[in-house]
Amino acid sequence: MFIFVAGFAYYHFVYVPAHHVPLEIAYVLPLTAVVVDTPAEIRLDVEEVRNGDRVEVLSRTRSWAHIRLVDGKSGWIELKDLLDSQTYDRGQQLIREMEASQVQARGHVSGEVNVRLEPSRQSPQLTVLHPNDQVEVFGRRLVKRPAENSDTATSPEAGEGASGAATVRDAWYLVRSGSHGGWVLGRFVALDIPTEIESYAQGVNTVAWVVLKTVDDNGRKVPEYLVADRIGMQEFDFNHIRVFTWWIKKQAYATAYAESDVDGYFPIRTTLVGDTPYFRLRMLDHHGRKIQRVYGMFDTIVRPLGFVEGWESDAIPARPVTRSKHRR
Repeated sequence: MFIFVAGFAYYHFVYVPAHHVPLEIAYVLPLTAVVVDTPAEIRLDVEEVRNGDRVEVLSRTRSWAHIRLVDGKSGWIELKDLLDSQTYDRGQQLIREMEASQVQARGHVSGEVNVRLEPSRQSPQLTVLHPNDQVEVFGRRLVKRPAENSDTATSPEAGEGASGAATVRDAWYLVRSGSHGGWVLGRFVALDIPTEIESYAQGVNTVAWVVLKTVDDNGRKVPEYLVADRIGMQEFDFNHIRVFTWWIKKQAYATAYAESDVDGYFPIRTTLVGDTPYFRLRMLDHHGRKIQRVYGMFDTIVRPLGFVEGWESDAIPARPVTRSKHRR
């Protein structure tokens, strides 16, 4: 009897854990997909699953996966509708990084567009956004398009820009839409400039706007904005900035500050120390080193304070800038 009990315990507590092969975990990729009872031509629907639903992969064929749902039901789903757990985790990490950053602009997508893990047409797909889905913009990147584009003609990304040339570069935006996020081709993103400053964007390509602070106007909180524009060249995320402060007497915005040739990169970072807003522009110096130019807005006066090294530094420059390109 003792030998039997010892053998039973060894099998269940030693042998089985040592030889157990964990099931593959995957996540549903499309907004909705149908799990069926068989991959054969004639089949019945088992259940509808949604983007982000967790499933266990029991086995797979060339085009199908046999899966188990969280409620214990099992069935078959097309492999193209599943996202492996490693890619899913990396996508979730990307969303967490966006949550810790500042929104640069808001808008919507103008067509159906693939959301990818990296700014590349060959990068794993995380989800799909549909026309008019709202997005928040966190970053931008210019990426050289490969000479051979593997996307098919039926892909929502196909046909963007000149085809095939290795010198062609695509602009990508890092966006979040609800609980989803990743990189999308920039041509599919239409920015929705706030109505109150929309008239100031006429004739320029406004690409970002962040609130520096709000002012009280008879009980109404009115935002004061730092606006970034991209004029001419596409190399930089922006090359011109303006600060709009609220003029209570005239019930209108006034341009408190403007500067050209700033050649900056997203994200623009802002902080509020007491009632004083500060903002930081990411740039490269003449040697290609990463620096930040720091500004402060004192009442309605904006002053460049100087430069600090690195794009992640929170330091305040020791000495103010003695020469600026500011104009009123």
